[in-house]
Amino acid sequence: MTTSYRLSEIAARLGGRVLGDAGVRISQVATLEAAQPDQISFLTNSKYRAQLADTRAGALILAEADADVSGLPRIVSDNPYAYFARVSALLNPLPEVKPGIHPGAVIGAGASIDATASIAATAVIGDGAKIGAHSVIGEGCCIGANTVIGSHARLYPRVVVYHGCVIGDNLIAHSGAVIGSDGFGIAMDAGRWIKIPQIGRVVIGNDVEIGANTTIDRGALSDTVIEDGVKMDNQIQIAHNVHIGAHTAIAGCVGIAGSTTIGKYCRIGGSAGILGHLQIADHVEIAAFTLIGKSIREAGSYAGIFPFSRAEDWRKNSVHLRHLDELAGRVKALEKQLESISDESLKKQ
Repeated sequence: MTTSYRLSEIAARLGGRVLGDAGVRISQVATLEAAQPDQISFLTNSKYRAQLADTRAGALILAEADADVSGLPRIVSDNPYAYFARVSALLNPLPEVKPGIHPGAVIGAGASIDATASIAATAVIGDGAKIGAHSVIGEGCCIGANTVIGSHARLYPRVVVYHGCVIGDNLIAHSGAVIGSDGFGIAMDAGRWIKIPQIGRVVIGNDVEIGANTTIDRGALSDTVIEDGVKMDNQIQIAHNVHIGAHTAIAGCVGIAGSTTIGKYCRIGGSAGILGHLQIADHVEIAAFTLIGKSIREAGSYAGIFPFSRAEDWRKNSVHLRHLDELAGRVKALEKQLESISDESLKKQ
């Protein structure tokens, strides 16, 4: 059965100021272009403002500055995008999960599973592991021995958490995520690599989300730490002993090498790379595809990408770049010649 809410009911739950017909019923969210009369849309980017004229949406979510750009029923909010997220969550709640342990699950000796938790078929819970209240462990998940998972966690099918990890409340881990695998610790001895045992843990705070096929390595000696509110996209690599500060967001395909510390409230764009043993300050924004090779001590936005161009232009520019050091030397030599000429001219005066 589809759930719908009057605009006034949405505002009563989530706040905001209603303009126009507050009795309009809303059953779903949608884009301005695709919205239907029973759906609510939003405007956060001025380049989509032209779509307001043709949208069939039944209502809108707008910023205070845009409150009068449309006569449609609307909710005015200080943060339209965050408001849209809350409306979407209201209209699209997660399916209810039946608590209990499926007969097809494997439960190790001494494991402690809250009566309100749900353990799906083919899940494996290791010896001494603890699963908190209302947590959901999906099909094919494997939870290692003595791992602790807090309340209201949701592990989608085939998530693996190695032994001894500690995870807080409200975790969301998508399929294929691996938490606590060995870090890449090896030492060269007499022409052969020797594996260094990885004896640390992964410690994850509350309200963390981990994308599909993301891997978080356990520490070599001390722990890998993910603080509260961190959000990670798909296919990210977090190496051993990395420490990520609270409420940092990391886009897909980022790689963070070992023993690097990322500050709080950072934003890291897709496919960026961060080398090991670095310190990244709080409130740092790193552009997509940027390689960070030294520590960043001050908040701000950083980028190290070369803008794209037509292939023939790129080839010409790349040739010039190859000779940039030579060109800089020639310019420096010319500057010295000009200084010498200037000095001679002054002496003659």
